[in-house]
Amino acid sequence: LLDRLRSRGFQVYQDEVFEEALYFVVEGPYTVREYGKEVIADKEAAESVMLGADLYAPGVAKCDDTIEPGDEILIRSPVLLPIARGIARMSCRKALKLRRGLFVEVTEAVFSAPKLRELPEFREGLFYPQSLPAIATTRVLDPQPGETIADMCAAPGGKTGHIVELVRGNARIYAFDHSKRKIAKMKAELARLGHTKYVNLAQADSRYLHVDYPSLKADKVLLDPPCTALGVRPKVVDEKSFEDVINAAAYQEQFLRTASRILKRGGVLVYSTCTVTHEENELLIERVATRYCLELVDTELVLGSRGSLGTYRELYTRFHPHIHDAPGYFIAKMVKKC
Repeated sequence: LLDRLRSRGFQVYQDEVFEEALYFVVEGPYTVREYGKEVIADKEAAESVMLGADLYAPGVAKCDDTIEPGDEILIRSPVLLPIARGIARMSCRKALKLRRGLFVEVTEAVFSAPKLRELPEFREGLFYPQSLPAIATTRVLDPQPGETIADMCAAPGGKTGHIVELVRGNARIYAFDHSKRKIAKMKAELARLGHTKYVNLAQADSRYLHVDYPSLKADKVLLDPPCTALGVRPKVVDEKSFEDVINAAAYQEQFLRTASRILKRGGVLVYSTCTVTHEENELLIERVATRYCLELVDTELVLGSRGSLGTYRELYTRFHPHIHDAPGYFIAKMVKKC
């Protein structure tokens, strides 16, 4: 894969720590020239477009109704920051009516990165785009052939796919998500990667796996629960209250309780979030670990920093956007003792 990409002129490198990981050089930031007919992208689409991805019709929040194919377009974020320029490939009216298909082919953006999902290697299932902290999380889990492994909040499927690769398909892998839509997308993603036959994929509320799947006893459990996502990059806009943080932590505890119940004695639980708050990370883990008979152990990662606070801060791993040039992320590793 590395040779194929380099032969076509891509600046791509093998990661120094994780041999299965490749990374591309992202250039920028650049100033986007402000002229042309305007489109406002929604938050999710804007965060991809600012890296150079094309804008598709489902990601349009608003557009100039005079836009026709071939027009020069200025794309703005939900807070009206100019993030990209490009050429319209359909009319505004058609984009809003159909809600599918390519709307704007991006020609310049705040950052310049390869359009990974348009590469033939992506269509062939040769790679999955993922952040470095997410890759590190699965490595901390350290899945082994022959184990029973549960990914409790598995969508969109990157960590599940990484588990399959690390064990060469030789493990009993269970992946769950409560959303029918996310499960459908993950099913398609696993098929693209050629992993379908290696994963038992099910729609379920993972807070109740011990009830719905009473025979499930896992050697390893990966828990990446819903969170406030304040560490996600790139980010064009976000708004969270302290109440949102507290509610998220309470919700996450429900998943942790069930994780401890489906885990075998001596089994390993890895907890991760893509957020930066103490309440969803160190404070939560130190409050519940003893309650659920979980012993904190070192993640043993050579990347990132240690935790920000708490009795066990030296055992955690954090990634800070302003220090590590990576998404804000937290990882904790625990062993069930009883």
